[in-house]
Amino acid sequence: MNIKKYLQLLLCFISLNSVAQSQQEPTLNIGAPAPPLRVGEWLKGAPIQQMEKGHIYVVEFWATWCGPCIAAMPHLSQLAAKYKDKVTIIGVDIYEKESTSINKIKAFVDSMGSRMDYHVATDDSSHMVEEWIVAFGEKDKGIPRTFVVNTDGQMAWIGHPNDLDSVLQKIVNNEWDINESEKKRSEKEYLKKLQMETIDLLNQLKDNPNSTLLAVDSLIKKEPRLKHFPFIPFYIFSALLKTDQMKAYDYGKLMLTYKIDNQAHYPFTIIKTIEYQDETLSLLPEIYALGADAYEKYMHADNAKISNLSKCYNDMANWYWLANNKSKAIETQQKSIEVLKTRKNFAATDLEALEFQLQKYEGKDTKR
Repeated sequence: MNIKKYLQLLLCFISLNSVAQSQQEPTLNIGAPAPPLRVGEWLKGAPIQQMEKGHIYVVEFWATWCGPCIAAMPHLSQLAAKYKDKVTIIGVDIYEKESTSINKIKAFVDSMGSRMDYHVATDDSSHMVEEWIVAFGEKDKGIPRTFVVNTDGQMAWIGHPNDLDSVLQKIVNNEWDINESEKKRSEKEYLKKLQMETIDLLNQLKDNPNSTLLAVDSLIKKEPRLKHFPFIPFYIFSALLKTDQMKAYDYGKLMLTYKIDNQAHYPFTIIKTIEYQDETLSLLPEIYALGADAYEKYMHADNAKISNLSKCYNDMANWYWLANNKSKAIETQQKSIEVLKTRKNFAATDLEALEFQLQKYEGKDTKR
C-alpha cells in the first residue's frame, strides 16, 4: 500500500467512524433528569412509585448469576443503613436467563437476608435496561452498574458499586460537582471510543507494518494521549519486528521501563508477541534476549498470573540459549527443574524432558 492510498484509508476510516459513533451516541448524560422507575415487581421493601425531589436514590442493577453483583450487596446494605434517612437504595434485577423464574429470583433475594437489606425489584419488560443502561451508554460495561440520583432529580454519578463510598458521601454532604462529573465521564467515553477506533484501524493494517507505524505516528500527533494507551506499544513492537528487529529490540527495552498499574502488561505483551512471530520470522539473538528479560519482569510483577512457573523458567531458558547466553540458559533451566520438584505428584516424563534440555545446554551427550 503506497502512502497516498494509506492516507486515504486513514481519513476515510476516521470520517466513517465519526458518523457511526455520532449515530450511536447515548441519549442521556450526567446532569440529565433521571428516567422514571418502571419496575415489574417489588420483591423487598415498600414499593416506590416515583423518586421524590429532596431525596437521594441509588439504583443498582444486578442479576442472580452475577458474582460481582452478589459480592457488592452486603456493602450496599451497609450504605443503606448508614444513610437511611437521606438515601434510598434500589436493586433492580436485569439480564436474567429465560430459565430463571420470578420464584427463583424471589428465593434468591430471601436467601440473602440482611446481606441484601434494601429495596429490590425486577425490571418491567426491559424498560429499565433501555431507559437507564442503554440511554446512558452503559450497556457494554455489564453489571453491577450503579446510578446515583441527587436531590434535584438529576443523574449525578454512574459507575461500579466499589467506587460508591466517597461519591455518595459527597452527594449527601452537597459537595458533589455534577458539572465536573459530567466532564470527566464525557472525557472517559471519548477516550474509550478513540481507543476502539484506533484498534479497529490498526487491525486492518496489521499485515502492512510500515502502514501500521505510519498510522500510529499520525494518530499520536493528532491525539497525543494515545501514546499512553496500553495497546499502542503492542502494535509498534509487532510492526518493528517485521521491519527492523534491532529497532524492535530497542523499543522493547523501552517498553519494559514503562510504569503502569498492571506491571505484567508490557512484559507479557513482549513475550506473547515474540512467541507468535517466532513461528514466521527468523528472529535475532537480541530479540530472544529481550524475551528472556521480559520473562524476568513478568515473573516478578505483583499482578502476574502464572499457572506453571516451571514452564516459564523452561521457556525463558530456551530463549537465553537462542540468545547465545549459555550460562543463563543453564541457570534458568536448573530453576525450572527445582520448581517442578516442589510440585506434588509431578510427572516423571516432565522431569525427564527438563533434564534433557539442561544436558543440551551443558553440552552433554543427549543421544538416546
